[in-house]
Amino acid sequence: MAQQNYSAEMTAKIISDYQNGVDVADIATSIEKSIRSVRSKLVREGVYVAKPKATSQKQQGPTKKELLRDLEQTGFDVQGFEGATKDAIQRLIAHFGN
Repeated sequence: MAQQNYSAEMTAKIISDYQNGVDVADIATSIEKSIRSVRSKLVREGVYVAKPKATSQKQQGPTKKELLRDLEQTGFDVQGFEGATKDAIQRLIAHFGN
């Protein structure tokens, strides 16, 4: 007979702990299992809810293309600056925009 990874009692405990806000890493440590194993068990039991992914900085603020268009409106010739970083373009806008 194959060895059972999680007893009924252990399963009930990790579900209860998870639903009471205990971090998966802490649950894993307390039962001497890997985080991946505990997370997988919670998924199989239908209780695990994935944490939303953080939005990257790239999605915030104007694009480089928009910044170059703003810089161009100051009278600055932006030809050749397409490879500049957003930070560098913003500094140029601050300098020429004043």
